[in-house]
Amino acid sequence: MNTVSVPPQPHPAPPDAPPPVPPHASEATRLLCAGTYLDPAYRDRVIEELHLNEQRLVAPSLGFDAARVLAHALRARRTEVGWAAGIVGLWIVGWPLTGGVMVAYLLPSLLLAMGVAARGEDPSAPAQRRAMAAALRWLGRLVFALFLLATVVAAFSSERDTYEATGFKSFLLGLLPALSRLAGGHDRMTALQAWLALVLFLAVAVAAGVQRSQFARALGGELAPDRFPDAASDPAERADDPRFQRLKERIRLEQHAPLVMYRESRPFCGAGRAYDTWVLAVEMRPVEGRTPRPLRNRTVLDTVRPLLEGLRLPPEYAGHTVRDRLRWLELDECVFLPAEGLSLRQDAPYSQEAFEEHRDRAVEEGAEKRRHFLRVRVGGWEEELVVTVYIRVHTQGRMLMLEIAPHVLMPVREDFKDADRTAHRFRANGWLGMATWAAGQVPLSVTSSFLTLCRAAGHAWQLLTGGYADALPDGPALSVRELGAADSGSTFQQMDVDRYLRSVQDRIAQGVRTALSEHGYQTGEFVQKVVNISNGGVHIDSVAQSTFAIGTHARAGSSATTGGFAPQKGNSHDDHGR
Repeated sequence: MNTVSVPPQPHPAPPDAPPPVPPHASEATRLLCAGTYLDPAYRDRVIEELHLNEQRLVAPSLGFDAARVLAHALRARRTEVGWAAGIVGLWIVGWPLTGGVMVAYLLPSLLLAMGVAARGEDPSAPAQRRAMAAALRWLGRLVFALFLLATVVAAFSSERDTYEATGFKSFLLGLLPALSRLAGGHDRMTALQAWLALVLFLAVAVAAGVQRSQFARALGGELAPDRFPDAASDPAERADDPRFQRLKERIRLEQHAPLVMYRESRPFCGAGRAYDTWVLAVEMRPVEGRTPRPLRNRTVLDTVRPLLEGLRLPPEYAGHTVRDRLRWLELDECVFLPAEGLSLRQDAPYSQEAFEEHRDRAVEEGAEKRRHFLRVRVGGWEEELVVTVYIRVHTQGRMLMLEIAPHVLMPVREDFKDADRTAHRFRANGWLGMATWAAGQVPLSVTSSFLTLCRAAGHAWQLLTGGYADALPDGPALSVRELGAADSGSTFQQMDVDRYLRSVQDRIAQGVRTALSEHGYQTGEFVQKVVNISNGGVHIDSVAQSTFAIGTHARAGSSATTGGFAPQKGNSHDDHGR
């Protein structure tokens, strides 16, 4: 296995700036790890992407450590599968002990499972769907309460009561045996069998409570804010799993490398949502009376870079007290290469020498698949809000093309951020509250535990038969950070995104304009197009022999042979606009 490492590129820091938090210790990493215990669906997606599909290269991990998230996802699954096997085992043992009467309790469990499935995970599900899910859940709870009452009555009844009871008591004593007979069970339920059923329910409730307490202990232990930075003491990292240990090393080699191996359908996978992309082209017209000098792509980037680095400097009067996240702005160069064509995942050219060769060749070319970018990253809100701007400059045919592709990673999901609060509430709850919560887990326990075992068995079967180890390498299909991101941020966070992007874009425009001017080219057209794009307007080079209209209901026409046009005010700036 190729174990070559890529040294991190230097990032000059402003005076008195504290060192940035390493990705494995960031708050975003900690919350994503906690999310693997809270959301089984998220945990399964993490394991599928990073553990099952080992032929896929990992997406860039901006501000977090995907290997540590995988470690806790696998640990959470092992814990869940262990308790699920125990709960299913209790039901299997209880089946003959209760004379098969326990089969009746599958009905409320199935109703509750159907309610959960009908509700789904979409918070904006239609009202009819939410109503149906609520009806199924409440019906399951009522049926379980009725069956539990029948079991309690049977536990305190004698054999004589079975034949002599009348009214509602007679109905309760015959309810469970009647349902049991439909599944081939016994005709009656003795007091001993009823007591054994109640003991079974108690054992299931205790198992559910202990399982939940393990999550609370993890949030108060290795996932606690003060202990999480010490990755060496994290038990999830030391799991005795050769496959995980091998993949952990691969992920940590790939996730922060300046060489990005991508899938053609999602080249910026891992960077978040595209945000106000610029593609601008201007003609390089010489300044009158001056002989222009050749302008290389590298020259433009070298002019832009120090201006971006200047954003790290705080105001002179403020000194080291400024806590603006622009002080920790990261600036490096990256090269995008398609993953297609590799024979083995280990063949990806992550060595420093290979990257430098690709960088030096890609920076001056206008190629389609291999692309060089200057990458600017700002990790705000404890690396929960990540703004990344990719900058590419290319000159061709006396035209300068400027590509600016901002991407924003939204904050971590709200339920993940509330993990500490959830764990604290569980630990601080009294015995009555814990007992009530645990009792509420009993009706759904058999169905949910059985499904958990089925998913684990399916994963193991895919590992054995899927042939992923020998599959051709592929680019990342998804990012576990994007999966754990909220749909939107707060007003303050949106303000910060706009501030970061405005600052970066203004410095980029200033740098490109300076490079054009210093090499003897006009800058008026470039400045005008930047202003129009920044304001969301329309740039019109000429109105000669044209008609135009402005306004919501305005119309324009022309009978000239050259034809006319009616530009609509909006985001279509010009032929080379967004």
